[in-house]
Order: sequence, then C-alpha cells, then structure tokens
Amino acid sequence: MISMKNTKNKPNSGYPDIITHLPEAEVPVAGGKAWILQSEAQQLVFFEFAANLKLPNHSHSYPQWGMVVEGKMELTVNGEPRVYQKGSEYLVPAGASHCARFLEKSRVIDFFSEKSRYKPKPTQ
Repeated sequence: MISMKNTKNKPNSGYPDIITHLPEAEVPVAGGKAWILQSEAQQLVFFEFAANLKLPNHSHSYPQWGMVVEGKMELTVNGEPRVYQKGSEYLVPAGASHCARFLEKSRVIDFFSEKSRYKPKPTQ
C-alpha cells in the first residue's frame, strides 16, 4: 500500500512518493529514471532526465503522447526539431523516427499505446 505521507512536492524537487512508489522502469541511458503505471494495453511512464542527456534516434509501431512537467527538451520527429518546455504537449506518430535532447533537468510524462514499451526493473 502506498503511503499518502510526503505526497506534497516542492517545485523542481522530483516526483512525489505517490509516483516513485510505482514500479521503477529499466531505462537504457545513464541519467534517466522512470516509473511505470501499467494497464492491460498501455503504459503511462513518469520520466526524470538529467540536463544534456540525449535519447538516441528510434521508432516504434505505435503512437506516443507526452507532456513536459518540468525543464526543457528538444524533440526531433522525422528530422524536424522542436523545443518543448513546462506545459508543452507532443505527439510522436506511429512509425516516426524520433530522438530527444534534454536542455535542462527535466520531468516528462509519456503515454505509450503499447503495453510493454518499458519493463520494470527486477526486484532485489
């Protein structure tokens, strides 16, 4: 059971306990951390990324929607870069080639219309 203590959050202090008590995801880049909210057919993933972190170019067969909670990132979709910051939403269409560069320490939330985009870290 998740404790509701410490669910308040100061700006720029990371996600509150109610998020960080979710299963932690395996993130394949140093400087990235994430927690998964899992459904039968989709995932909602809460990410934290260090400043200057780069996610390599990739694509997947399903769309991805996201929102910047804190910070600033440059997202390049099909060769077209755009900068997103707090409150900005973005959509990566199915099959689109995309990569990201985090210009500041950032928190983003991504919805993947696929149930196993990220796997939980093994419990120890």
